[in-house]
Amino acid sequence: MSFGDTFKALADPARREILTMLKSEGRMTAGQIGARFQLTGATVSYHLAQLKKAGLVYEERVKNYIYYDINVSVVEELMLWLAQFREEKEENHEKEP
Repeated sequence: MSFGDTFKALADPARREILTMLKSEGRMTAGQIGARFQLTGATVSYHLAQLKKAGLVYEERVKNYIYYDINVSVVEELMLWLAQFREEKEENHEKEP
């Protein structure tokens, strides 16, 4: 996982919506995800592949189904990385006269 892949994946509103759905509803199949969008199955598969490449989702095979779920550890890692900028900015404001 690289932050470049992560930011690229997060740049698309459909992928952000998929992450929001997985966060609120738990694991889902590609069919369940696709039913929420006006997208072809191939497009949903593409979005899921981009999210997997970025490490933002993982898949679990159960019998004939593939379930997708959010990878919270990658989201937490990204949040920690972003938080450093907030902390630096707050420290710089405290040093100003």
